[in-house]
Amino acid sequence: MNKVIGILSIVLIASVAMIGCGGSPASKVESSFASAEPGLKERAQKAVDAVKAGNYAGAAAQLQMVAANAKLTPEQQQAIKDLIADVQKQIQAKAAEAAESAKKAMGDLQKSFGK
Repeated sequence: MNKVIGILSIVLIASVAMIGCGGSPASKVESSFASAEPGLKERAQKAVDAVKAGNYAGAAAQLQMVAANAKLTPEQQQAIKDLIADVQKQIQAKAAEAAESAKKAMGDLQKSFGK
């Protein structure tokens, strides 16, 4: 059981480190919305904050609301599209990691009980 917790902790720390790297789609959203109208800028920032916090479901919901705005510049549209793609990749990666961790945990559990 301690092995599983240790592995999950390492996965969590690594994912947080990857999210924090500069030059990301999230930073492009921040820069492209720097001069946007306050309401739009706030929604975009909420999406970025959700990504940074690892709340990909919340980020996806915020990004969809921002993307639906007809007043986006081409730069903003592209930044949102890039961040949506990044969030989708992160969700897929987390799902794959969770599946692998669960598979390993089941194997460890079966070994500990002698099958």
